Amino acid sequence: MTNDKTMSIDFTVAIPTYNSANRLTKLLDKLRQQTDLDQITWEIIVVDNNSTDNTAQVVQEYQENWLADVPLTYILEPEQGAAYARLRAVKEAQGELIGFLDDDNLPNPDWIVQAHTFAKNHPQAGALSGQIHGEFEVEPPENFQRIQAFLAIREHGSTPHQFEPQNLRLPTAAALVVRRKAWQESVPQRPHLKGRLAGSMLGGEDYEPLLYMHKAGWEIWYHPDLHTYHQIPHWRLERDYLLSISRGCGLATCQLRMVNAKPWQKPLIIIRNLLGSLRRVVLQFLKYRGQFKTNLIAACEMEFFWGSLISSFLVVKRSSLT
Repeated sequence: MTNDKTMSIDFTVAIPTYNSANRLTKLLDKLRQQTDLDQITWEIIVVDNNSTDNTAQVVQEYQENWLADVPLTYILEPEQGAAYARLRAVKEAQGELIGFLDDDNLPNPDWIVQAHTFAKNHPQAGALSGQIHGEFEVEPPENFQRIQAFLAIREHGSTPHQFEPQNLRLPTAAALVVRRKAWQESVPQRPHLKGRLAGSMLGGEDYEPLLYMHKAGWEIWYHPDLHTYHQIPHWRLERDYLLSISRGCGLATCQLRMVNAKPWQKPLIIIRNLLGSLRRVVLQFLKYRGQFKTNLIAACEMEFFWGSLISSFLVVKRSSLT
């Protein structure tokens, strides 16, 4: 089934995916079970970001026996990077609201109706996110909650509130709902941060669009009744992966602070980020000296602080090349 361009759509579920055909089937099954949608028209767009597995075939098989009144569309996005997959999803989406779900996120049955109702009641919300719980193949390490945000696990309590973009306190793009109008009016077509590509764990692509929306005056909200579950396989809890993703999150810090900065502010931001990160590195070293080989969580925090420190130099290097 393909999109009927004349059909009025309230909500688009956009699924960026890469070589995850097995996970995609679980997500599509969950979406088939969404409830209380009698008054909401919706569609699903699967954006295949150059998969080499049978993703296209899986979507085709689901299209043959899909919900009659819910368009299910397959799109190939050849430009590699999660940021480009999301940009393509926004370009193709027909819904007033776009709910991004990574292929390893499983939403509650009321995910769409919860997001739609909250956005309707908060017309200045350019984006909103909820609780993302971890479902682990193996038991996570002790004190894992200190670094769980690096794996897009977010649990911010039971009270709705606005995020703080000015402090880089923002939701992840996993299970993020955006207002299409806010994205189209605010987010440029060529992002600085493209997503984690081969050979690089540089993050930050989740936050960049939200910072543009914030600059344009849109609010970014947390809705505690919006629940999804992030599937965490055993290899994502291995030491090398956790250290790598922790550093990758840190490496984007200074560049993200530059997104909405005025030219005269940029040197000050670089210096402040450099000194603040250096302070955190020193304090972490003094607190956990001699423990970094045995205390994985402390080691991951140190990698994040080092990444944030290095991010200042990456911004300076990039500026010198442009």
